[in-house]
Parts: sequence; structure tokens; C-alpha cells
Amino acid sequence: MSLLTIMPSGKSVEVAAGTTLLAAILAAEEGINHKCDGKAVCGTCHIFVQEGRKGVSKIAREENERLDTIVGVGSKSRLACQAVFLGTEDVKIELLGFSSGF
Repeated sequence: MSLLTIMPSGKSVEVAAGTTLLAAILAAEEGINHKCDGKAVCGTCHIFVQEGRKGVSKIAREENERLDTIVGVGSKSRLACQAVFLGTEDVKIELLGFSSGF
């Protein structure tokens, strides 16, 4: 297991390999929008992976296409429902809120 740190709260939780970031965030009792139940069709679970990007799965075509439709996407952007925790290194993410425009 590796550690997932969730910003801006700073909460850290151990996460097993194979867990989506969305499932890990919800298990940590952090609030995050997720309207499509993990199907990569809404983009509401957009997050930034601040550190440890090699500790999550690579972006698949479906996720990349959805990210292309979201304002404010950058090189650290991921959909929490599609990013799978690999357990190879600690990961630090930033949850987006009203200030991000979502």
C-alpha cells in the first residue's frame, strides 16, 4: 500500500493498488462531485495530481477525450473515476471546488 494525500484538507490515507482515486477519495470521506458513477462521461471528478503521477495509471483514450472538453485542464489533470492507484509510490492530489469553475 502507498499513501494518498488529499489537498486542500491535507488528509492522508493508505490506498491499495487497483483502487480508483475516486473510490479512495470517497473512502477517506472527502467531498467530490461524481455525477456519472465512474463512466468518464461528465468530467465532474476532475482533479489535479500534484505529486506521484507515475503512481497512477496512464490516461486512456476515453478519459483524454473527456478532459479535452473541460475548461481549466492542465498537464496534472485527471478524472478521479478513471485514474487507478498503482501502489508504486505515494500520490498527492488536489480536489477542485467552486474556485476552479466546476
